[in-house]
Amino acid sequence: MKELRLMKGNEAIAEAAIRAGVDGYFGYPITPQSEVLEYLMAEQPEKRTGMVVLQAESEVAAINMVYGGAGAGKKVMTSSSSPGISLKQEGITYIAGAELPCLIVNVVRGGPGLGTIQPAQSDYFQSTKGGGHGDYRLIVLAPASVQEMYDFVGLAFELAFKYRNPALILSDGAIGQMMEKVEISDQKPRWTNEEIKKMFPWATTGKTPDRPHNIITSLDLDPNKQEKFNHKLQAKYKEIEKNEVRFEEIQTKDAEYLFVAYGTSSRICQKSIQLARAKGIKVGLLRPLTLFPFPSARLFELSKQVKGILTVEMSAGQMIEDVKLAVRCSIPVEHYGRMGGIIPSPEEVVTALEQKFL
Repeated sequence: MKELRLMKGNEAIAEAAIRAGVDGYFGYPITPQSEVLEYLMAEQPEKRTGMVVLQAESEVAAINMVYGGAGAGKKVMTSSSSPGISLKQEGITYIAGAELPCLIVNVVRGGPGLGTIQPAQSDYFQSTKGGGHGDYRLIVLAPASVQEMYDFVGLAFELAFKYRNPALILSDGAIGQMMEKVEISDQKPRWTNEEIKKMFPWATTGKTPDRPHNIITSLDLDPNKQEKFNHKLQAKYKEIEKNEVRFEEIQTKDAEYLFVAYGTSSRICQKSIQLARAKGIKVGLLRPLTLFPFPSARLFELSKQVKGILTVEMSAGQMIEDVKLAVRCSIPVEHYGRMGGIIPSPEEVVTALEQKFL
């Protein structure tokens, strides 16, 4: 019999981490994601699985603990909210440069600066374009429900280890705080050190008679070697774009107009579709599940069918740039959004659609 629980999105992230056989969580409290750390502390997973849970002295310390754990081939993760993720950027680019798998969770709040503790989607650029220095990319998953908050933990680790690349779950304060029914998966065992040695020959597990020691770094002072390494990274990102695009379509078969939205905004758009179709406006929704890789090819196909696209984001408009690139500016693409922690209403979205296209 399947186990069902009523959980907050943040709690679902934490329970999923335990069930996924995560070895270590290193974080620091910040609203609206503090329940991730609080739930883990209360559950005491070290008694259930041996998982280490540590509140670091800062976000900078937390991401560097992730760097160390990932280098040893362990399943490790951190979570924070927008200002905290900004503090982690140096560590994240080092991890990407060292080609290490890990999971980062961002439960986005409004900004810029300290901003507000209310939900927003204004970290899209930071998440999908590489928020730190250098030509690197993160695998970015965008949940729209508490169930997906849970499910995407396992998926993120799967992709991170498959491509030796950090993965990020880009959520927001609404999904992190809302409560929904969650189907809980069975417990996965943590990998043993012997399993890690066999599966990941790159891991720093120490020098032993049967293998040399490994050195993990993102530093190479020879520009020719560094350029060669960068070409390797870009080839990997192209492979991710080829194989790992994920999206959902809702009522696109007969759509004459299209919403493109992710996360909380996509939930709003589902109601907006009902309201618009009741008025005779045939509109559908494309919801990216992966923000990198972005579903550009499918959007281009849909652009041949629809008359216009409205991106709905809780920001000044960031994803709209990727949508315009995807459709090659072949049809009008407009944006509607609210900022500062305000969630748009379904009625507002329909009105925006009418004003911009009808």
